[in-house]
Amino acid sequence: MKILFLSDNFPPEGNAPATRLHEHAMRWVRAGHEVTVITCAPNFPEGKLFPGYSNRWRQVEELDGIRVVRVKTYITANEGFLRRTLDYLSFMLMGFFMGLFERRPDVVVATSPQFFCALGGWMLAVAKWRPFVFELRDLWPASIMAVGAMEKSFAIRMLEKLELFLYRRADLIVSVTESFRHDLVERGIDGDKIEVVVNGVDLDRYEPRPRDQELEAEFDLAGKFVAGYMGTHGMAHALPKVLEAAELLRDRDDIVFFFAGSGAERAKVEEMVAERSLDNVRLIPRQPKERMPALWSICDLSIVPLRDTPVFATVIPSKIFESMGMGVPILISVPDGEATGIVRRSACGVQVAPEDPAAMADAIRGLADDPVRLERLRTNASSAAVEYSRETQAERMLRLMERTAEMGPVLESFANDQGDQ
Repeated sequence: MKILFLSDNFPPEGNAPATRLHEHAMRWVRAGHEVTVITCAPNFPEGKLFPGYSNRWRQVEELDGIRVVRVKTYITANEGFLRRTLDYLSFMLMGFFMGLFERRPDVVVATSPQFFCALGGWMLAVAKWRPFVFELRDLWPASIMAVGAMEKSFAIRMLEKLELFLYRRADLIVSVTESFRHDLVERGIDGDKIEVVVNGVDLDRYEPRPRDQELEAEFDLAGKFVAGYMGTHGMAHALPKVLEAAELLRDRDDIVFFFAGSGAERAKVEEMVAERSLDNVRLIPRQPKERMPALWSICDLSIVPLRDTPVFATVIPSKIFESMGMGVPILISVPDGEATGIVRRSACGVQVAPEDPAAMADAIRGLADDPVRLERLRTNASSAAVEYSRETQAERMLRLMERTAEMGPVLESFANDQGDQ
């Protein structure tokens, strides 16, 4: 099967959409399928080109057997609605245009959270008379309003119309959560064409390991209990509240907070740490994907926070699964929903109310003082990771795409009939 996939994030970018696509696609290639990814030059989230890349009209490379076509886009940091919208629109247009020159695939796939990428994928599927698969990663634009980036307005209403248009036009919707599926069905979308393929973890890469002694020495973590936050420092993640928890634990010399990543709120995080002289917080910038297992190894606890907004009860932060793979217990501080349910069922962590620094500080203090409980959570985390193996999820999505690709000959026959009239 020939798969054409549009995504504006792809390695060496290391965010959740890039990682999911890469780890799925390389498995599809190993299974004998051809995968072409149309993406842009890597720049997320700082809006700066990664070393060795340029923002050219078209450049082709191969990564783990995946054919990668990078197209020229308007590049900006992951902040500011207007500039980000220009970024999204430029990728939609360039991805569609350059996709016209690609060999005809069996199926066209495009991913969210922003729907302009999905719109480009749908247009390409129409142009090539091929089935369109919409990978739904976020309830955008609801999440825009949830983080306060925009209020209900004409622009939001137009985005909601675009959202429903794409749901209706997709031949298959692959949702990353059951909650998203329920939301779409309640809004009138045919549930028979919605399937769920949750995020997962590459167990070949993420597995329990001893602490990386070089990193431990570099950041003065020997003998410390390390509560780590790994990933995008975005508006959704309520990181100022995590820093307030760190401030409440300043009396504990044995507890350290470790942040690795970047994003729209990174400057605010750095400012708070400096203003409050939080010497129990270590900050490092975004790290290469290859270094993440070593960074996870120095963490005793994974902090998974989100803002206290109902829409975030529907999401499952992907760092949950990496934490499980590494055998790192989870402190989840998100609205009660699908993600908290996973942690409870797996008994691999503790839950506190979102945006509650005092509760978070109490939970961290309790775990730091209870090594027996912490070890039990570690064991449960490792055991639970098997259920969310990336191997299993990639195979499931492949079967769904193969089933959808069978519609291709029907569409082609219809196109030929139209041409004969």
